[in-house]
Amino acid sequence: MYSSDTNLSQLKPDIPARIIEIGGGHGVRQKLNLMGISEGSVVRVISNGHGPVTIEVDRNTVSIGRGMARKIQVSMM
Repeated sequence: MYSSDTNLSQLKPDIPARIIEIGGGHGVRQKLNLMGISEGSVVRVISNGHGPVTIEVDRNTVSIGRGMARKIQVSMM
């Protein structure tokens, strides 16, 4: 088990979480924002095995790389 705050790459499937912080530079935040991923968004991990992390955000399915997922801090709901 882990604390209620973690990064997206560590979140297990089907656990809803709210994005509390996005690390990285402006380019990272802008790219994620274009995919509908921003601070305050509620996400749910669909797949978190090897390779990209696949999430559901605003009824859309999005896959992002592990490095980017590590920059997204979430709070489990």
